[in-house]
Amino acid sequence: MSEQATEQQIREAFAAAPPIVLAPGPKGPPTQTPPAPSDVWELPGGTAWVYYAEGRDRLTRPVILSDGFNVGPSNIDMLWQGLEWGEYAFFSELRHRGHDLILLGYDERSAPIQQNAEAAIAAILQAVAMREGDHRLAVGGFSMGGLVTRYALTKMEHERVDHQTGLYWSYDTPHRGAWIPLGLQAFAHYSRKLNDGFSNQINSPAARQLLAWHLAEWDGKPRVDELREQFLAELERMGDWPAIPMKIGVANGVATGQGNGIKPGDHAVKGRGLTILGTNLYAQRGGDNQLVANLRLVTPPPAKEVRTDDLPEIDGAPGGTLEGFGILADKLNALPPIFGLKTNAPIRHHSFVPSVSAVAVRGVTTDADLYVDIDGLAPETSELDDFRLASQNQPHTLMTAELGGWIVEQIENLG
Repeated sequence: MSEQATEQQIREAFAAAPPIVLAPGPKGPPTQTPPAPSDVWELPGGTAWVYYAEGRDRLTRPVILSDGFNVGPSNIDMLWQGLEWGEYAFFSELRHRGHDLILLGYDERSAPIQQNAEAAIAAILQAVAMREGDHRLAVGGFSMGGLVTRYALTKMEHERVDHQTGLYWSYDTPHRGAWIPLGLQAFAHYSRKLNDGFSNQINSPAARQLLAWHLAEWDGKPRVDELREQFLAELERMGDWPAIPMKIGVANGVATGQGNGIKPGDHAVKGRGLTILGTNLYAQRGGDNQLVANLRLVTPPPAKEVRTDDLPEIDGAPGGTLEGFGILADKLNALPPIFGLKTNAPIRHHSFVPSVSAVAVRGVTTDADLYVDIDGLAPETSELDDFRLASQNQPHTLMTAELGGWIVEQIENLG
């Protein structure tokens, strides 16, 4: 252990620092203030911030946009920063074309998808009740938000509730599962004795439903969590997808099968400080008995090993990326040097939502599926009616003119 700090001091430093949270989007606080909403709807388990179209004073052409996975309540400022104040002003473009925005947020973004779907159902019913005219709704969301709204619409149809939705859309949504490297998951649980926030995120209901492989403990076996199995079974029982609206989706990954350049087995994270020396995380390698992590915190060496069997080489797969390794290193390096947690991240990012998952064409359990040439597949391979992929692998939910503009055009086609 570091001679400079005790375990109790390190624990207190962890508790005082911002939590380690794996999430996409801007790293810093918003630099602008979003406009005041035209209306705010309080929903069961959530909130809808309503912005009428330019020049309008009432709801006529509603577009519901659901927030995605994170920890804690949705933040309207962060939604605007991530989806409006970047390369492509998605919100402004929709409002300029005469569409009303209904930004759907949740009291707890890591709650079960079914729970947050109740807020989505309430928002849909409220939009139908308040809308003037008979223009059909466009309903969808970003990342997990696409699953929340998919479940909500499917449930409404199963229960014969008229959702009056003409278009369902998803933006880099993990329809076939998402991926957090098992070394990162193991570190989250191994470091629980110092601070349990990271572990709690990985073990949250929503994370357990999203992840194709989940670790509940650092020394556990990666598996499909029972909450994910239950969620998928519920969807299948109700029809799996909404049948009435047209279904579209986009992926922040490429269609060509070209990976993001991460080589299996490469060093992703290296512990350098005395407190964390011996901790090493590696990019996922296929085959049996593959080392993905050495774990050591505070206690003397040797480090504990985490090994996997028969997993695909998914870190480098084409798809929307997350800076999971980089986020961990940055959070540890933000702590004062006296605590001995200096960490390097030779690899900052990893595939988070593989392209095949975002456009629902293949599963994520084999290299053959993950790296398939989607352009070479028949269109009916996808469970979506239409989809678009990015021209390069890019950060998960990055709003671009290429993808956001295509969704706007599809919404315009509603009339």
